[in-house]
Amino acid sequence: MNEFQLFAQPWWINLFIIIPFAVYYFWRKDGLVISKFVLIVCALFGIAFGFVEASVVIYLRAAVGLLPGYGGTLSDVARLSADMYQQAGILSQLPKSLLAVEFFREAATMIILLSIALVAVKSLRERLAIFLWTFAVWDISYYIGLWATVRWPSSPLTPDVLFLIPVPWFSQVWFPLLISTLIVVAVVTIRKDIKNSF
Repeated sequence: MNEFQLFAQPWWINLFIIIPFAVYYFWRKDGLVISKFVLIVCALFGIAFGFVEASVVIYLRAAVGLLPGYGGTLSDVARLSADMYQQAGILSQLPKSLLAVEFFREAATMIILLSIALVAVKSLRERLAIFLWTFAVWDISYYIGLWATVRWPSSPLTPDVLFLIPVPWFSQVWFPLLISTLIVVAVVTIRKDIKNSF
């Protein structure tokens, strides 16, 4: 079992904890003008995309032999990889060509999430809120998708490589899950209930 680590690396990643509180503080007075329909559709997108992202990570790792048991059934993969699937250790084992693939996959993920925000609502403030909302839902469902398929992470204290842009970000899994959960709560709390036409 891993010991609890309060801080992520590099140090500035820890500042991300401010985001949900800043969202709530600065937008609570006027609220967010986002229909329930848009919020639900963006959440469904985030859930689906999170699972696709988890699947891609599993496939990439299996393809290069970093995920034991990939030649068998999904239950074989889950059984054989639960203790061995260590994100932080994988970074040093990936070939440079696949690190480039990972880098561009992450950049494409941000573009996709940003695109959803741009087409979902019109104002800049609501677009930022939808980006954060969809990102948070995607992030949570990514970890749920990994756990459901390969039983990783084994606990919230499991170390992870969160992102590679511009440098690798490291923390335990609880950290991104906490920030994502707080963002979801902040957006739901300050959203104005508006009538929606389908």
